[in-house]
Amino acid sequence: MKYTQLGRTGLKVSRLTLGTMNFGPLTNEPDSHAIMDAALDAGINYFDTANVYGWDENKGRTEEILGTWFTQGGERRDKVVLATKVYGNMATDGKPAWPNHDLLSAVNIRRSVEASLKRLQTDYIDIYQFHHIDRRTPFDEIWQAIDTLVTQGKILYAGSSNFPGYKIAQANEVAARRGSYGLVSEQCLYNLAERSAEMEVIPASQDYGLGVIPWSPLHSGLLGGVLKKEGEGKRRTRGRAAEELAKPEVRAQVQAYEDLLDKHGLAPGEVALAWLLTRPGVTGPIVGPRTSEQLTSALRAVDLDLSDELLESLDEIFPGPGPSPESFAW
Repeated sequence: MKYTQLGRTGLKVSRLTLGTMNFGPLTNEPDSHAIMDAALDAGINYFDTANVYGWDENKGRTEEILGTWFTQGGERRDKVVLATKVYGNMATDGKPAWPNHDLLSAVNIRRSVEASLKRLQTDYIDIYQFHHIDRRTPFDEIWQAIDTLVTQGKILYAGSSNFPGYKIAQANEVAARRGSYGLVSEQCLYNLAERSAEMEVIPASQDYGLGVIPWSPLHSGLLGGVLKKEGEGKRRTRGRAAEELAKPEVRAQVQAYEDLLDKHGLAPGEVALAWLLTRPGVTGPIVGPRTSEQLTSALRAVDLDLSDELLESLDEIFPGPGPSPESFAW
């Protein structure tokens, strides 16, 4: 495994982040534990989760699965850089959140940290992430709550997820004014087929020293060889991937992508991950394996070198927006 610093921090993390969103809903507890063991054995030390994972009536279940894994010992907790998130409604009955039981008020941040620590069976969280922006809560209040938790030793760093560039700037400017450390990471939707983050989010992250952690690196499976699997009857396309493939222009792009990589003898999913590792500002993508086999495939991407010729061909199929602001201003 290769490692890098997380943004401007002294924290060293693996170039792949283990996403745990499937643990509970799609992967049972024993298999989830086996995947985490395999990831740790392979050198992945950055694990990402969220308080709402488990979804619906099982919100919090994913954190609980991590917690029972940590209790097995073997220095599991000490070896892991643990990231979780706060923001979402934790009600499991489908009803609106009780007042102050979601978003980023100081009250909810405090409550949510305590609940996550209990489920995770640990006394601290390395990176506590805001799952979305809260338009109603001022950053002065948010940082006051975060600074208190840092002082108490319950969290070490704060990160963001799904923030636009201007909110990254606003958050860190308020933090600087207060003498707070500010955001150290941003999780954003970023992959070959969805490159809008290059316009504002990634430049802002680089300027403020945030590590960029892309989620959905395979774009809901579209970049994982979906057409070949579909043709061989190995996978039935559904959900967001099916909706996208119904668009002729998207299907043509994906077909061109798979044809290009077939010519080079490369696996589409591994190339999609390897491409992200070449991008400026990217710390490492989140991989969310449902099985140990999917984890093994993702690990190969770390050592995959993409030629300049191949990178240029990928840009032709999936052109990015270009440099900001020139691409939209000049």
